[in-house]
Amino acid sequence: MNWDDESAPVTTTGDGDRLVKAAADGDDRAVEAALRPKDLGEFVGQERVREQLDLVLKAARARGATADHVLLSGAPGLGKTTLSMIIAAEMGAPIRITSGPAIQHAGDLAAILSSLTEGEVLFLDEIHRMSRPAEEMLYMAMEDFRVDVIVGKGPGATAIPLELPPFTLVGATTRAGLLPPPLRDRFGFTGHMEFYAPVELQRVIHRSARLLDVEIEEAGAAEIAGRSRGTPRIANRLLRRVRDYAQVKADGVVTQEIAAQALQVYEVDARGLDRLDRAVLGALLKLFGGGPVGLSTLAVAVGEERETVEEVAEPFLVREGLLARTPRGRVATPAAWAHLGLTPPGQGPTGPGQQGLFDR
Repeated sequence: MNWDDESAPVTTTGDGDRLVKAAADGDDRAVEAALRPKDLGEFVGQERVREQLDLVLKAARARGATADHVLLSGAPGLGKTTLSMIIAAEMGAPIRITSGPAIQHAGDLAAILSSLTEGEVLFLDEIHRMSRPAEEMLYMAMEDFRVDVIVGKGPGATAIPLELPPFTLVGATTRAGLLPPPLRDRFGFTGHMEFYAPVELQRVIHRSARLLDVEIEEAGAAEIAGRSRGTPRIANRLLRRVRDYAQVKADGVVTQEIAAQALQVYEVDARGLDRLDRAVLGALLKLFGGGPVGLSTLAVAVGEERETVEEVAEPFLVREGLLARTPRGRVATPAAWAHLGLTPPGQGPTGPGQQGLFDR
């Protein structure tokens, strides 16, 4: 894969030696790419989306036609990019990768579309962040495989129609609600990616461990899966860090005890909270008595930008039931007090005393 040019076409064929070389070079991004499943049979989880997508692709191949446009939505790290590559592999087509923020002008999109070959898959990540002119050009390209290129300005401007070969657009978004209905309606198939259950993440971890030549026990995989926030990308990242710890501090075998010790070193607690998550909860509880407190004030208290707290920490804390968003501000839940081993104001200590975060 050409990581330097996101609009460059890439093939989906894998090379077994690439993973070994990437691991030896310490290139985590290349390792992550090499760990991606190559077909729907290898892809773990998302059973409903996989079943529906399999029908779409098999029907297109039977007709000898280009697959319908596909929209994949869901949180980061759930496999949207991987599925786009699998779509290309299943259709026997090359894939071209770009992103919404990279397309700021209609001309940028026209240049990409005009260079596509018949049947090629165009993966457009963060599609909701495209500029409006490019978005409007995409409507006609998706529906009629044609774009109008405007030449000149003012009254003398001329629209030159440009025919495009049939292609498949795979759009990925973390915020499907921001897509305008005319764009959303032009996708023939829409799949929503759900967070993974721990047992599914264990399968992901065991597969990655085999590819990385890491010896891991079932309890070790379960320990990592439980701290992976329901996200395969995080599970693979934590596996690599636990592997490092096991190689340096132990005999290389990932047990439950080794995994727990390693993740304590990397500040990932038993529920998957990292340093930023705990800083946000700690400030909310210790400085503001559990809230309510405004987002900007909370961000200043932890020394982070407002957007970082809102987009990185909050979604997981809300999903875990540790934080609530209210009209008056952010409020900690009883579970947050219990998780940090603190006593809410006005209540006497009950049960065990203050406990360390990693002892819970």
